[in-house]
Amino acid sequence: MSLNSIFQYFVPKDKKIFFPLFEQAANNVVVMSTILVEVVNSNNPATREELFKQIDKLENKGDEITHQVHLELGKNFITPFDREDIHALSSAIDDVADYIQGAANRMNLYKIDDYNEHIRKLSELTLQCSIDLEKAVRELKDLKNVRAIADSCIRINSVENQADYVFDRAVADLFLYEKDAIRLIKYKEIYAALETATDMCEDAADVMESILVKNA
Repeated sequence: MSLNSIFQYFVPKDKKIFFPLFEQAANNVVVMSTILVEVVNSNNPATREELFKQIDKLENKGDEITHQVHLELGKNFITPFDREDIHALSSAIDDVADYIQGAANRMNLYKIDDYNEHIRKLSELTLQCSIDLEKAVRELKDLKNVRAIADSCIRINSVENQADYVFDRAVADLFLYEKDAIRLIKYKEIYAALETATDMCEDAADVMESILVKNA
């Protein structure tokens, strides 16, 4: 067996192992955040209940994809970019899914029936971040369109800043106007989970920016 054949044995075949998994994970987050937006704009309890179940199933799917990435890391000696970045990116995308599901769970368990403007806006911003996250991830496989990845990361950072502002305004309104302490706690937890989902999108963007620098 030639040295080149030995080397090729360790290289992921045509880089087809990790990138499809990243793309599946990112798309899963987009679908989850899209359903979340449907939830907060629905007035039908039965519809919301079904949508919550879909989000739970998709979060489990995301866990499976992340687990597969980690398995592949253990099986492959050579990876398309740093192993630490692969692990960090898959974990960050999984965290986005976790916080979307966490927000949905709180809405469901706390029996929230008034989805106010702050919840709707934070849900929409989470969807915007998720869409740009998926766009950037799809460009990673060949790193030819660096500008597109960088632009998506910049947009994610901008949307995350908007989410920070909405979160601060939402919490301020709670303390100003909400007299029911239990209701205040419920809404504050939902706001926090939604805002953290955008933080996790920013974390993923930071990892991709690091990958761009290392592979420039």
